[in-house]
Amino acid sequence: MKTIYLNSEKPNIEPCVATIGFFDGVHRGHQYLIKHVVDEAQRMQLKSAIITFDIHPRQALQSDYVPELLCTNESKILLLSRTGVDYCIILHFDTDMASLPADRFMQQILKEQLGVQKLILGYDNRFGHNREFGFDDYVRFGKEIGMQVEQHQALTVGGLNVSSSVIRQFIREGQIEKANQYLGYPYTICGTVTGGRHEGRKLGFPTANFDLKSLQQLLPAAGVYAVLARNFKEMATRHAMMNIGTRPTFNGKDLSVETHILDFDEDLYDQTLLISFVHRIREEQHFETPEELTEQLKRDAQLVKEQFEKDNENE
Repeated sequence: MKTIYLNSEKPNIEPCVATIGFFDGVHRGHQYLIKHVVDEAQRMQLKSAIITFDIHPRQALQSDYVPELLCTNESKILLLSRTGVDYCIILHFDTDMASLPADRFMQQILKEQLGVQKLILGYDNRFGHNREFGFDDYVRFGKEIGMQVEQHQALTVGGLNVSSSVIRQFIREGQIEKANQYLGYPYTICGTVTGGRHEGRKLGFPTANFDLKSLQQLLPAAGVYAVLARNFKEMATRHAMMNIGTRPTFNGKDLSVETHILDFDEDLYDQTLLISFVHRIREEQHFETPEELTEQLKRDAQLVKEQFEKDNENE
């Protein structure tokens, strides 16, 4: 896949079949759409292209808007690179682009700059200034400029259309197994390790504490999770358990995100960790004493180990 950041100059792109969207999470619904784009491009003997944006469109319109992302830009590009598409074209979304009506966007950007011969849209995709036009309008605009426009059907799992909003709701509720089912892979966040209160170490469970300012993605509901932890520097994946919550046993008020890597006790300060959520073990609980918490953490760690052993047996 060739990644192209569109600027004022016309890029060197061959005529293509394309789809457009933010593609947050590159979930199974996106993958279903992109496979159709790739197949159609091969049928028409053209290149295939994904057109996306460098920021969430609402960020250009609302300076204080903080999107609850399923993936970072870097991980999105990596996930897109695995789809078999030829081009990933990244547009800089700003107020000028937001002001473009759909017909001008199709003519000036898609047709003239990117050479799109056929545009395949997701079932619920709308674009252009104020999203004021619908699919029938896109078809009409396409005919006027010599571009085919097609709408692809939704992918349905468990009676629901697979979408980023559905996956976000699962994650907010702590239904991580369902979120992973719709994503097609374990939900993964990326963060920088910072110094903590060392309460976990005192209990015999040292933790890597995330700097919450470094997190750009949606956090699952409070609770304890079986996770896979990976350090950028060595890329080795280890079994771990993560606690998300306010540490009620210690009368905590602020949210904390702490990861205890099983059978591991090395310094991870200032390093970047990738955490992939696999199972939710339990909700956050208050314990009367640190000793009670320690006993529960021992049970949690055993449950995490057993869960990963069960997963390995089922592979």
